[in-house]
Parts: sequence; structure tokens; C-alpha cells
Amino acid sequence: MINLKEKIRARSARVGVIGLGYVGLPLAVEFAKAGYRVLGIDILPHKVSAVNRGKSYIPDVPSDKLKTLVSKKYLEATSDVSRIRELDALSICVPTPLRKTKDPDISHIVSSIEAVAQYGKKGQLIILESTTYPGTTEEVLLHALQAKGHKVGKDFFLAFSPERIDPGNPRYHTRNIPKIIGGMTSKCTEIAVAFYESVMDKVIPVSSTKVAEMIKLLENTFRAVNIALVNEIAILSNRMGIDVWEVIEGASTKPFGFMPFYPGPGLGGHCLPVDPLYLSWKARLLDFEARFIDLAAQVNGHMPHYVVDVVSKALNERGKALNGSKILLMGVAYKSDVTDVRESPAFDIWKLLSQQKAKVFYHDPYVSKIEMDDQMLNSHPLNSKTLKQFDCVVIVTNHRVFDYDSLVKGSSLVIDTRNATKAVKNNRHKIVKI
Repeated sequence: MINLKEKIRARSARVGVIGLGYVGLPLAVEFAKAGYRVLGIDILPHKVSAVNRGKSYIPDVPSDKLKTLVSKKYLEATSDVSRIRELDALSICVPTPLRKTKDPDISHIVSSIEAVAQYGKKGQLIILESTTYPGTTEEVLLHALQAKGHKVGKDFFLAFSPERIDPGNPRYHTRNIPKIIGGMTSKCTEIAVAFYESVMDKVIPVSSTKVAEMIKLLENTFRAVNIALVNEIAILSNRMGIDVWEVIEGASTKPFGFMPFYPGPGLGGHCLPVDPLYLSWKARLLDFEARFIDLAAQVNGHMPHYVVDVVSKALNERGKALNGSKILLMGVAYKSDVTDVRESPAFDIWKLLSQQKAKVFYHDPYVSKIEMDDQMLNSHPLNSKTLKQFDCVVIVTNHRVFDYDSLVKGSSLVIDTRNATKAVKNNRHKIVKI
């Protein structure tokens, strides 16, 4: 019988990816490009259909490349979880959101591993990539997989490898971002490293699944805490009449001991608003208060309120009230040049403005439709004529395709939350920065 390492070496291992979102689909494509036969599994029929038609819904995955892999039968998608029995190695890349109580929701992980436990076969490699609290792989996945009496490191191999995808990043993508691997046993780590080394530029083994899980949370907590710090500095600088962007630019000239972070309208995406709270929740179970994490969440969560306060003050100085004003939000995606609107601060800003009776619209070239208050709304057309209809334009997302010169020239007031208009030399009286 051919063992798994030999199958990996020969590219004859059948690979599966559960969850075909911003992490899973690019990962499936990388394995397919490396010569593996890949099966993508997702519960959403429209994603399965799109993949099988070679139509990408992820900006980082060009449709032409996806279509080629599908047509050559290196990649296919299904909603049939029973096909897990066909696989030799599979990566779980499912969402891990928060509940309304801000506690972790790992229900997608649980349902995925239950399917693996039901339909899996001996000798499989299972790797969890979904961000979660330290201990999940051991406490949830291992328990489910050993329920049949199978032994980890012998009958199956289990590891955790944190996803590090940065959607829209032109420099770093799935293949060239160093890959952390932590296995339940040394054999698990060995097999998982061999598997990912066949497609990734650099793989870094660590001592355990818990260490690998904690690495991911440290990375994102580091960013969230530092963004909170600079958000506070931005508010303080504003009150002191200081340009915080010039301060950051100046501080960045120091070649050691400083790393630039930038203020904004609030945190968005799946990672930064969510992941640190997984660690905070775990800390509470251990009777430990993660004060930096909780304070950072409060500061960053307040930023949409601060943006609305800036809008209200700027309108008031021009003799207008929020009530009845027409306001255009430029960009509702959570970051530049992506279609992803998860946890976007644009929605918090929208709701706060609407509560003040403002009339809110949006424009986003990457997001044609959004759902707000059970209504489907379309991106507002943008040109010099439509810009003049608005009392205020709020730049929420700094898409590179935006023409900020035209935006400033055509608008009576621009609230710039991203320093997007830094190249505009004229009409400074129209621009208010946070």
C-alpha cells in the first residue's frame, strides 16, 4: 500500500478543501496548479456552480486560470460531503464568526469535522486553517476523529495551519506567504509539512497545534491593538490641530523601534474585529482579563461614532444639519480593492447617519449591491453631476480606482477617513480628515 508521503511526492494524493471562500478557493487553486486533483466542498450551491463553470467570485483568483484548471479536471467543486471518503488530504477553511454575545461561533468547524469523522478513511491528513482559539484542534477535532477508536499519528494525521491570506494584496498571496504548521504528533507535523511544502515557498513547523493557533491570534491582536493606539492618537491630534498623517510619516523615518499603523473609520473583515475576541474569550475561561484586547476593541468600535461626529461638525460649520442631508459613502468594502464587506465599518457609519435622519447612499465599484435593513440597495452612479447632489462625501474605503481629484472638485465637502486625498493640492477647504 502506497503511504501518504509517497502520494504527496508523486502528486497522486487526492486533495480536498472544505470551504471555498477567500481562503479556501485560492488554496484549492494552488494545489490544483501544483498538479493535484482537488475537490472543493462548500454548502453554498452558487459557489459550487461558479467554480464548476470556471467563474471566480474571488478577486485574487482570475476566472481564466480557474476555468483552465476546471477544464483540465484538476479542480472541481461539490456540496456532497460524502465524497470526503475519496480524499487523502483535506484542509478545512470555514468561517469562524462571533455570536451576538461576542463569543466564538465554531459551528462551521464542528459540522465540518463531524462530516470528516463520518465519511473519512484511514490514513487521511486533516488540517484546520480556520482561525480559532488555542485548543480547538485538540479539544474539538481530535475528540471527534478519535471517537471511532482511531489513533492520531497512526490511523489519521491532524494539524493546524493558520491562514494568512490578505485579499487584494498584489505582493503577498497564498503561495509566497510563509506557512506555519503545528501537528498533534511529530508524525502529523512531518506529513503536513511535506504536504504544504509541495505547493508553498516556505513552511515553518512549530511544536504543537496550540502554538500554531496562538500565532495567528497574536498576529491579528498585534495589529488590532496598534490600530487602536493610532486611532486614539488621531482623535487627540485632531483636537490639538495636528495632522496625524504627517506625524505618522515623520515617525516612520526612524529606522528602528517604530512600525507605522494608520487610523481609519473602524476595523473590518473577518480577522481584525473578530480574532482578538477569540483570545479574550479563552482568557476569561482561564480567569484572566485580556485588558489590552478588550480596550482595543472598545477604541476601534468607537471609530464609526467618531466619523459621524466629524461629519456632523463639518456640516454644522457650513450651516447644515445631519437631518435631511444627502451623504454618499465612498466604498463599503472593508478594505481597498476587494469585494468583501464582512464587518465593514461602512455599515455602522451608515446606520448611525440614518439614525440622525441623514439620507445615505453609497458608491463602490467592487460591490454592486448590498442589503441594508432587509432592502437590497444598488451602488449609486458616480460622475460630476451626481456628486453635486450630495451635501457630503465620506471616503470609507480607499479603492485605487477612485479618481480623488474629480471627487474633490465635484463635491462641496469630503470627509477623508483614509488619507486618500493626500495628493490633491487644491480645494483643501473642502476636505476634512479624521
